[in-house]
Amino acid sequence: MSEQEQNINELIKVRRDKLGELRSAGIDPFGQRFDRSTDALKIQENFDDLEGSTVKIAGRIMAKRRHGKAGFANLQDLTGNIQLYFRKDDLGEDKYELFKKLDIGDILGIEGEVFRTQKGEISIHV
Repeated sequence: MSEQEQNINELIKVRRDKLGELRSAGIDPFGQRFDRSTDALKIQENFDDLEGSTVKIAGRIMAKRRHGKAGFANLQDLTGNIQLYFRKDDLGEDKYELFKKLDIGDILGIEGEVFRTQKGEISIHV
């Protein structure tokens, strides 16, 4: 077996293990239905009206980074991209652990508050 095939097999094993962990936690990893209230483009275009309000949005995780007890992810839907902000103190240990298990490419539906980061990035505080 080539090194590339071994790497692919290891990746598949890691993904299957995560799938099992989600199911053990009572979470359907393939979801049912998620009713979103808006999309990335509308949030960007109507930020002044939406700032501080709660929105529901769904899309694919395109990037993810963690910084101590907080993390960010870029979510892409059919209209564009938006940054998500996750904070362990707000989510709690269990939900923050779920965030840590997200992989790039995963599809996610979230609910959170629209805000602007200190660096000026329009984001959703999950």
